Amino acid sequence: MPADLMAMLFVDPMPIGRGMRLALLLPLAASVAVVYRTIRVADMRQLPASALTLWLTIVFGMFGVGLALLIGYRLLL
Repeated sequence: MPADLMAMLFVDPMPIGRGMRLALLLPLAASVAVVYRTIRVADMRQLPASALTLWLTIVFGMFGVGLALLIGYRLLL
């Protein structure tokens, strides 16, 4: 029965609001930043600050790209 339930999520997905979609970006960016910086950092004591900096860069970069695309879309209408 659980396999049928999991298959139904692909057939009839759960609705996710706009705010929730934006909120899902934060943990995704955090996990990417931590994994990437864990591989790249020389000393593990530098990991929290380095991962936080990369996380902020990813989040603000994504919002910047989204804003630029929105402005471009509005100008073309």
